This record gives sequence, C-alpha cells and structure tokens, in this order.
Amino acid sequence: MSYFSINRVVLVGRLTHDPELRALPSGTSVCSMRIACNSSRREADGEFTERPNFFDVSVYGARAERVSEYMRRGSRVAIDGRLEWREWETAEQQKRQAVSIVADTVQFLDSPGERAASDGASGGEPELVGVGAGAAEDDLGF
Repeated sequence: MSYFSINRVVLVGRLTHDPELRALPSGTSVCSMRIACNSSRREADGEFTERPNFFDVSVYGARAERVSEYMRRGSRVAIDGRLEWREWETAEQQKRQAVSIVADTVQFLDSPGERAASDGASGGEPELVGVGAGAAEDDLGF
C-alpha cells in the first residue's frame, strides 16, 4: 500500500532579527532567521485583531550567504520550504523537541533600493534565492 504525504510551507512575512550565518562541521553554510507573519481573527464582539506568529527558518549552502548578506531585521521575505522535526536530550536528561522550516526557496520582497537604504548596500543583488537543502520573539512594529 502506497501512502502519499505532503510537507510544504509557504510564508510571507518580515525578519524579526538580522539573519545569523554559521558553518556546519562539514563546511556547509547555514543561515538561521526568524520570520513574523500576522494572522487576523474576528473576535466575539465582531472586531478583527491581528496576532503575530513566529517561525524559525534555515537556509543552506551558498544561498545562505546571500540571504545573510542582503537581508536585515524588518526585511520582507517569502519562504517556500518544508517542516523539519527534531528532538534532543538536555544535559539534565530532559527530552526536547522543535519544529522549524527548511527553506527551499527564499524570495526577497524588498526592492534593491529599499535594501540599500536600510544597510548601505548597492542594488543589483539577486531577487530570488533557491536552495536544495539536505531558533525569542522580538516585538516588531510593522
């Protein structure tokens, strides 16, 4: 019997922190970022309220370096990727688990001029970063 499953995530939001770039022991670059996406909900009184949701995202390889170079806190971004579940044991022998997103595609939604104004970089950087990939909330007023 064959089972079919889908593990796909698409998000559009803003970065809550500057991306953090590091290298794995294998030498592969990984860029970690946190994205805030607002959701609207109608309350019992009929009023709409917005509430942010926060998601941890990882980007791997050479594209991780581009994301780290061109994106900053507050940058608008679109992510297409998959959920990844992991578990570990703390030094106190407590089991922990977390779900994060591994980005297959990262699209920069700010124009090159908007990025240049925020960090002094010049235009011309790529608008789309694709990845074949093998972390406290901040209050951001958008």
